[in-house]
Amino acid sequence: MANHLDLEEQEQLDEIKHFWKQYGNAITWVLIVVLGAFAAWNGYQYWQRNQAAQAAAMFDEVEKVSHEGDTDKLERAFGDMKDRFASTTYAPQAGLLVAKTLYEAGKLDAAKAALTWVAEKSKDAGYASVGRLRLAGLLIDAKAYDEALKVLDSGVAEEFAALQADRRGDIYMAQGKKAEAKEQYLKAYKLFDAGVDYRRLVVVKLNSLGVDPQADESTKASVAGDQAAAK
Repeated sequence: MANHLDLEEQEQLDEIKHFWKQYGNAITWVLIVVLGAFAAWNGYQYWQRNQAAQAAAMFDEVEKVSHEGDTDKLERAFGDMKDRFASTTYAPQAGLLVAKTLYEAGKLDAAKAALTWVAEKSKDAGYASVGRLRLAGLLIDAKAYDEALKVLDSGVAEEFAALQADRRGDIYMAQGKKAEAKEQYLKAYKLFDAGVDYRRLVVVKLNSLGVDPQADESTKASVAGDQAAAK
């Protein structure tokens, strides 16, 4: 009986040896690839967390310098942020803050450069859109209307379409193109939700052009009601 069991065990061992001889190398390489990929993924996750933590600390430094009002130091800090952490969301946040501070300090070219970087380099479409909208506003102040329109046309996320139309209206208004301004303001008015406070400002702009969008809506509703009743 013992010999019979020994023979069965030997046969199983022989089968295992044969299988491993035939497929062992392939299995080993598959395991190496899988474990290597797993280690690489963990390493990448660690690197990302480490980058985010360092970027957050540097953003705090940018924010601190911004409050201090030292614009030269602020530009250097933002330069370091761009060099080291451009791919993080903290970089465009810093860019918007830096641009605001520089603009208020009268350093318009530096503010424009910061906003241009956010608009062109931000990995986040939302921050890039805000960068373009603010850059367009700065260009309007500088009477660079054609350049401002190009910035707005270069790509703004859908959720900012109302602000984009409003900003276009401002440009056309500054150029004396009232018909085009009216068209863009009406577009902005329709895109803004009724409860958004900014919509009231758009109404004021339309009123200055002799347009009352709220009255027009009431008239259209009344006409639609009369037509429905006639049917």
